[in-house]
Amino acid sequence: MKINLMKSKSNRGKLSSWGFLSPSLLGVLLFFVLPFCVVIYYSMVDNPIHHEFVFFENFVRVAGNAAFQQAAYNTLKFSFAAVPLAVVLSLALAMILDAKIPFRSQMRTFFLSPMMVPVASVILIWQVLFHYNGLVNDILSVFGGNKIDWLKSEHAQIVVILLFLWKNLGYNMILFMAALSAIPKEIMEVAVLESASPFQIFRYIKIRYLSSTILFVTIMSLINSFKVFREIYLLTGSYPYDTIYMLQHFMNNAFAQLDYQKLSAAAILMSLVMVVIIGILFLTENYFGKDVEG
Repeated sequence: MKINLMKSKSNRGKLSSWGFLSPSLLGVLLFFVLPFCVVIYYSMVDNPIHHEFVFFENFVRVAGNAAFQQAAYNTLKFSFAAVPLAVVLSLALAMILDAKIPFRSQMRTFFLSPMMVPVASVILIWQVLFHYNGLVNDILSVFGGNKIDWLKSEHAQIVVILLFLWKNLGYNMILFMAALSAIPKEIMEVAVLESASPFQIFRYIKIRYLSSTILFVTIMSLINSFKVFREIYLLTGSYPYDTIYMLQHFMNNAFAQLDYQKLSAAAILMSLVMVVIIGILFLTENYFGKDVEG
């Protein structure tokens, strides 16, 4: 009797759990899984009217497209430059602010302020700074430098990297500060008593405990680096200078031309690359963080 009663309670508990989860699961299915399946379908048909399966023909066509190759190269180049900088600089800022320096609260507010500024205002600031007749060129001219058309030159990606860092460092810094505060104080005190140097404490203690946060910050920064299209589009439009023509530009232009096959194939290829990169990050974090979890 008691066993049946316990089974009945367990079943009711499971039903209640699924009842609470069902709205979220339905939302994920409707707004994420189903659209992704539609994208996969469109990437394997010739056009939305005839719906004849061509399987990997669209992927081959997109991979051989010169504009896609340029966009993929620029996106990967930007991500491999901007993401490590975002992680390292935000970690450095977090450690500086964790050292109980003066005006700590004011500095934290200063680095968080870009999150509260609308994107349109940020773009206006960057246009004022990096216009051909802008503030940066005025400063260069004072020191005898030549004016540079920043957004229409080989330096355009540097401008976008600076914008990316300015917008993301504050959020990443707060995450690292929270992780630093969660490191057991006893371990730090023992390390100091054992005459461990600051570098040894950082390498053998802090980095180990920060591994999961480093992974999360890296993944979020990687995702944000693939979404930098919004800022570039507002700065330069649909067809910017070659070095800042990103995958999102390629897909946005394909959408404007109603070329859904090209758009879908490019989206799938980008997703596969991101899955591989994130998988490598997870394996790396698991290797360096397993001793902490154990």
